[in-house]
Amino acid sequence: MLLVAFNRPKETERVIQRLREVKPLKVYFAVDGPREERPGESALVAQTQKLSQQFDWNCQVYTLFQENNLGCGLGVSTAISWALENEDSVIVLEDDILPDPSFFPFCEELLERFKDDDRVFAVSGSSYVPKEFVPADISYRFSPTTQVWGWAIWKRSWEKYEFDIENWRNEMSFSELRRRLGGSWLAAVLWSKFFDLVGQKRIDTWDYQLALVSLKSNSFVATSNVNLTENCGFGDGATHTQTTPRYIQPTDEVTLPLKHTEEKLDLTANKWTQRHAHGATIGNGFRLLTKYILLRMNQYRTN
Repeated sequence: MLLVAFNRPKETERVIQRLREVKPLKVYFAVDGPREERPGESALVAQTQKLSQQFDWNCQVYTLFQENNLGCGLGVSTAISWALENEDSVIVLEDDILPDPSFFPFCEELLERFKDDDRVFAVSGSSYVPKEFVPADISYRFSPTTQVWGWAIWKRSWEKYEFDIENWRNEMSFSELRRRLGGSWLAAVLWSKFFDLVGQKRIDTWDYQLALVSLKSNSFVATSNVNLTENCGFGDGATHTQTTPRYIQPTDEVTLPLKHTEEKLDLTANKWTQRHAHGATIGNGFRLLTKYILLRMNQYRTN
């Protein structure tokens, strides 16, 4: 179990209280360092670090406290790499993700079931899709990318991760990206833009890189059909999530034992996610296409 935190001790303590209910035997606790230009942040980070004393059940606790701030991208990805140095798999929570207790056995069962199956890249307990758009007779579906508000991954998958994706277009064609996203050219256009922004260092993050490596691997993510986590981090203190998206589903619990399904992409749920959560709409597609044409015309004139 990996808990990644930063400067929100209250939110982090809530997650630790939930962990106390399930009592994982190993806890990796990573806290990013404070930013020098933010007054008062050092005190908040110190308060967060002290929460390591609250892992007071019978468990092994490992800590990684950064002296300097690595940022959203390197902060999280470095923590995941650190936890997987000595583990074959890890469940990952950030300080603002409060899971339902059933999230843990859900992840554990699927990590064990697919541990040697390269067709499955990761496990996600976060679901954006309303229940009426997913089958009721199974516990999870297969998606092309990972929803990272409560998820799990194997070392074999994470070893393919690359933080720097500047040259991603040399490694995957647009047509191949479109195929692996379920055939939608709108989704392919949108994700291409995301990957370009990250590759150009215009967004400091780590999760778009994770999406890219799962797509490049041509593998699936086992995704819960009910939403098993609550994101408590929306608001002014957040880096990327200031407002609560309309697509957020209420937290639920998964029925155990799990009802399994065959390993193929759920096209209906994938289409809903791409449209409503990722913004793969005709309007967004044409806006991006227009920007691209104008950019190329400007490059042509300057050359």
